Amino acid sequence: MKDPLVYIIVLNWNGKEHVTACIKSLEKVNYPRYITLVVDNASSDGSAEYISKNFPNVKLIVNSTNLRFAGGNNVGIDYAMANGADYILLLNNDTLVSPDFLSRLVEAAEENSKIGMVGPKIYYYNSQNVIWFAGGGIDWRSGWTYHVGIHEVDRGQYDRKVETNYITGCCLLVKRAVIEKIGNLDESYAMYGEDVDWCIRASRAGFKLLYVPSSIIWHKVSASAGGNFSWFKNWNKLKSQIKLMWRYAKWYHWITIPLGFTTNILTSMIKATKKNE
Repeated sequence: MKDPLVYIIVLNWNGKEHVTACIKSLEKVNYPRYITLVVDNASSDGSAEYISKNFPNVKLIVNSTNLRFAGGNNVGIDYAMANGADYILLLNNDTLVSPDFLSRLVEAAEENSKIGMVGPKIYYYNSQNVIWFAGGGIDWRSGWTYHVGIHEVDRGQYDRKVETNYITGCCLLVKRAVIEKIGNLDESYAMYGEDVDWCIRASRAGFKLLYVPSSIIWHKVSASAGGNFSWFKNWNKLKSQIKLMWRYAKWYHWITIPLGFTTNILTSMIKATKKNE
């Protein structure tokens, strides 16, 4: 059987420097059947023109307005689905990838027809042995989502392939069959939470979500949102967490969710304040 066709969707908004490095990284990928598709969300920094001129092998779609994360990626998803994609990979423009990252992900996804989404181990770009993502957790009691292993130095403690609650949209490989069953990303999320929502829907539709530690990428972390602890990021994350919990949490989780929201947002605000001192 021939290798499945993978469309790698890189969403870009005013990130010419980041997306350029990302594309150059993708050019070294050793997987035999993939197409890099950049969806530009109406950038004003010359990103689209630069990509068109310097990367002729990259498929480029330019949106007339900024459709945000879900809307922009959905444009790419619709294009990929209409053009024979077996898998679609969402990839942040501020990432660098290892040459075998995609081969490892596809290999893991092909092990079982019930595996619907897979994701890699993700390191911080500026601290390349420090983990940013080693699986996604959902704490229904506090109403908060979190990255397994975040900020931990990698000593091999997350080197086992395991099922996970969700996979970050920073790098998420999804099977065509999943999209055909559950649809695209939910565009009602202003920012953040779309990936978790998508994963919950996939899981509830009977698909498994798998963290694959042998696949490795590096992430420059929230470059388009002002940094890891920016006020902008934390305010938008809170709104998304409320929406997620309202949609999916059980009634009895709401006994403790308000306290969880308060604790988590205060912690994030303190971190944001210290970051900006």
